[in-house]
Amino acid sequence: MSDDDYTPDTNSESADGQGYTDDPGLSTFDARPDLPEPPHPVNWNLLSSTDLEAELLELNRWADWLRHTYGLAASVIPPMWHRHPELLWELSALHLSWLAAYDAEQNAAAPLGWHRDFADARQRLRDWVATSGTRLDRDRPTRQTSWPGERTVPPVEEKPIGERDEDFVRFVIEEVNKRQKAEDAFYAGVDPDTGEAR
Repeated sequence: MSDDDYTPDTNSESADGQGYTDDPGLSTFDARPDLPEPPHPVNWNLLSSTDLEAELLELNRWADWLRHTYGLAASVIPPMWHRHPELLWELSALHLSWLAAYDAEQNAAAPLGWHRDFADARQRLRDWVATSGTRLDRDRPTRQTSWPGERTVPPVEEKPIGERDEDFVRFVIEEVNKRQKAEDAFYAGVDPDTGEAR
């Protein structure tokens, strides 16, 4: 048989069950389908409404696991952490670090490094909790300081905490709805034919 006599197999299904084509853009081959997407930083300001909901639910699940696993007091992770952006960002960074440290591809010393970072983060969390004014049984919005020339910030009042999980669900719904309204407003100003802002 000469090279001129060769006819490539046009069957797109190979013996190993993977689909292959001559066009690499159409191939279904995935070198490591067993690996999840690597952890990535979460910029809470830029999440879509759908991603915001998923990230809040996942962070809530992890923060609950963390406080139970390490016996953390409300002075480190208070019930209403979700209502305080400074706590949300800190816990999110700690969660991301934990995901990376316990990734199967990570080296064996990574969890020890995470625990060192966790010790630092616990102190920062205590500082944030003290600044925010949230407690085990009561909560208030974090006080803001008005700079000269800015509108005076109204005083904030503490409220007793009722059912924390109900408040978290209400918070997620409110935040997702606000983000969805912002997305709808943005896309309302986009030309559907060109995809450009009008």
